[in-house]
Amino acid sequence: MPGQCAAQAVREVLTMAPVTLAPSPITPTVDFDRDGVQHGFLRLPYSRDDSAWGSVMIPLTVVRNGSGPTALLTGANHGDEYEGAVALFDLAQTLTADRVAGRVIIVPAMNYPAFQAGTRTSPIDKGNLNRSFPGRPDGTVTQKIADYFARELLPLADLVMDIHSGGRTLDFVPFAAAHVLPDKDQEARCFAAVAAFAAPFSMRMLEIDAVGMYDTAAEELGKTFVTTELGGGGTGRAETIAIAKRGVRNVLRHAGILTGGQAAEGQSAGSQPVEASRWLDMPSGDCFRFAEDSGLIEACVDLGQPVRAGDLLARIHPIGRTGLAPAEYRAALDGILAARHFPGLVKAGDCIAVVGTVES
Repeated sequence: MPGQCAAQAVREVLTMAPVTLAPSPITPTVDFDRDGVQHGFLRLPYSRDDSAWGSVMIPLTVVRNGSGPTALLTGANHGDEYEGAVALFDLAQTLTADRVAGRVIIVPAMNYPAFQAGTRTSPIDKGNLNRSFPGRPDGTVTQKIADYFARELLPLADLVMDIHSGGRTLDFVPFAAAHVLPDKDQEARCFAAVAAFAAPFSMRMLEIDAVGMYDTAAEELGKTFVTTELGGGGTGRAETIAIAKRGVRNVLRHAGILTGGQAAEGQSAGSQPVEASRWLDMPSGDCFRFAEDSGLIEACVDLGQPVRAGDLLARIHPIGRTGLAPAEYRAALDGILAARHFPGLVKAGDCIAVVGTVES
């Protein structure tokens, strides 16, 4: 029977010997097991027209002091998101080993080619690093970076924090976030770290498509994973950069890795936020509104403002000629406007708004 043949084929694939991957071509110039502060690179060979034996040099810092948990901190997973890069370049320059119990691995610009170009994806291969996991050691430059993080760095970590913002095309209310997970103990650890970050908003986040994400790779290894969305528009504001700087240190304190000093910044001595973070949820795909038209977008609600189901979120005006009525886009549920399309022109298929529901 055709169905039985197909089932047999699936069983044969599942029982095949696992594929042995080649070693990563990336070489670290630091010793992850050495105490002290080390500044160095992840060196990825990259032969190109202007450098036959060239390399992509991804900056990183390792701060280690004895035994203890390991935090892996990353920014610029997308190259046009700057809060994480600023916060982590600053942390790498200021963190001393005597303040650490364990190890902190800091990679301020994870997708370094994209970061240098100020683009979401890599100018080398157009790879979106946050959709490239688990990667390949024999793949493109972006796939090789993903492979190194998946096979070499993530296994070292207990806590993983990846700092995002909206880049050039989205803008967000500033929030830290984690995902609802099948392992409820792991989920609880993740949301406890989100609370410790103490951003103005904390989100139970729903992804449009989690396949290939760094988040997913870390979570599938059982790691405590925290992400953020801190503003956007392809720049970093003083407010959102300050949130990133405080939040990183808050989470390191929460994990027992950053020692000494006062209570966590933005928190009381009891580790509770002085101004409690507002918890938001994304309970379903109804949170998202996608453009079905191209044209000039007219925002009808500003970020953070309350909305009710049926409220007008945005209009899209046709720009090919005058005299045509705009298309209207309305909220499908009650909450606040948590994210919006940033540029003035929009294309069909773009996400134009996200409504987060407010937890009571």
